[in-house]
Amino acid sequence: MRWREEGGLNFWGLLTFLLAGLFGYSAWLTSIVFCATNGLWPLLVAGAAFFPVGVVHGVGVWFGGW
Repeated sequence: MRWREEGGLNFWGLLTFLLAGLFGYSAWLTSIVFCATNGLWPLLVAGAAFFPVGVVHGVGVWFGGW
């Protein structure tokens, strides 16, 4: 097994994991704030209930898709 040979999670793996988590959380939060300020209640509920929907919508808001 590779995991036993490498000894677990190294610094770069941890950094990648944390950056991916922060990216997803900030995109989700962007979606929630955008929907709340613009009165998009159905999308707000969908984005809050289903995390991937909020992340995709948040990234779309960042790049001007919505």
